[in-house]
Amino acid sequence: MELWFTEKHTEHVKFSIQVDKQLYSGQSEFQRIDIFDSPEFGKFLTLDGYMMLTEKDEFIYHEMIVHVPMAVHPLAKRVLVIGGGDGGAVRELTRYLGIERIDLVEIDRQVVDVCRKYLPQTAGRLDDPRVSIHYEDGLKFVRAEENVYDLIIVDSTDPFGPGEGLFTKEFYGNCFKALKEDGLMVNQQESPFYPVDAIAMQRAHKRIVDSFPVSRVYQAHIPTYPSGHWLFGFASKKYHPTEDFDASAWMKLGLKTRYYNPKIHIGAFALPNYVKTLLEEVEPGR
Repeated sequence: MELWFTEKHTEHVKFSIQVDKQLYSGQSEFQRIDIFDSPEFGKFLTLDGYMMLTEKDEFIYHEMIVHVPMAVHPLAKRVLVIGGGDGGAVRELTRYLGIERIDLVEIDRQVVDVCRKYLPQTAGRLDDPRVSIHYEDGLKFVRAEENVYDLIIVDSTDPFGPGEGLFTKEFYGNCFKALKEDGLMVNQQESPFYPVDAIAMQRAHKRIVDSFPVSRVYQAHIPTYPSGHWLFGFASKKYHPTEDFDASAWMKLGLKTRYYNPKIHIGAFALPNYVKTLLEEVEPGR
């Protein structure tokens, strides 16, 4: 008998992966957590039935959410990751020797525990001495911080359930306050392809534009996310994501990546016209 994991992307579209076995299933205080093993994508994590990451393509997401901002702000020393209990963003950040402290704020301790056990590929650097894990609400955590961080990475789930508060204007305003005068923020910003996802993407973009003087969107292809076309937001108090990007300085770091490179960095900000139109619809005065 064949076993399949199926995620509903829209009322008319489903995405399925053949599964060898289910390795874990549990209900935390916040959500259902499942780990599956598959012949094509390896082990993968789902929360409340939604795909979060697979061993095969997680490198794309985590490299793009970390290396893009770090290449623009290479002197970042203190970084806040909100969400990201799988540890993938932290893994990429620990490769930068100049970073002195990484605060990981994850509301669900069970996600971290499960990923440590079943997904060491992503969670293997959570024990780095520069990493401090805070099991609390990211919205409340960042509200209490001011002029502390060089970089904030919002590695949240979709804008519902535990991740809902991380897409509000209040949250982005608090992130602005928590950043230093040259600080910047990146966030996962959903897909522009299916209408329901596009609306959530527009809503987040509008709120970020209202909060930051520099606000741009970039993209990556992530096969297991809805439509495969995924967006990230880049928001900054000072730095422009391409004009202040020093490709040679990043290359000198000698970091080995599988997706990200300087040409991808520039190209990721060249958006298709349909995406530009969606963004322009919610950008006042632009």
